[in-house]
Amino acid sequence: MSAVSKPAWETRYVGVEGRAELSEDSRIRGYAIVFNVLSVDLGGFRERILPSAVDRTLREGLDVRAYFNHDTDKVLGRTRAGTLRLQKDGHGLRAEIFPPSTTMAKDLMLSVQRGDVTGMSFRFRALDDQWGTEDGMPIREVSDMVIGEVSVVSEPAYPDTSVAIRSLQAFQSVQIPKLQRSPEFLRRYLKAKS
Repeated sequence: MSAVSKPAWETRYVGVEGRAELSEDSRIRGYAIVFNVLSVDLGGFRERILPSAVDRTLREGLDVRAYFNHDTDKVLGRTRAGTLRLQKDGHGLRAEIFPPSTTMAKDLMLSVQRGDVTGMSFRFRALDDQWGTEDGMPIREVSDMVIGEVSVVSEPAYPDTSVAIRSLQAFQSVQIPKLQRSPEFLRRYLKAKS
């Protein structure tokens, strides 16, 4: 019997559209995920997060944490503690963080208020995705995932996409005619390899 491995955690930075802001009541708010928008080139492919991708995390009430710069020593909130609220709307997944009264959090809130820290990011495990191409570029559409964390970030960190890149490289190395590299073929091929 072979063990089924979990997909690796992947991290994505959300640019201007995921801007973090400080509310009048000292909550940090922003979009951790923006739906239906193509990412930048992630190393030979681009990605789009579909609205359905966040449903599992919200429906199952998974325990998502909020950090500063993905640093697990800099906890800002947590869904199970009620100090992080996640809400899906037509634009994306909105995060509302109720930061603690710590020196780190107070410093961060000042930096957000000044506009020095403006980004948001998220870490996830893709459970279902589809591959296709647009203008010759491989496109990954994530339709189901588990969200592990959202972060307020000071600068874009290029995502750790090693699993996706390995999947892309496996797809590109298959010696078959381009015509057979349909999105459906790619999806089946990658599922069989995982």
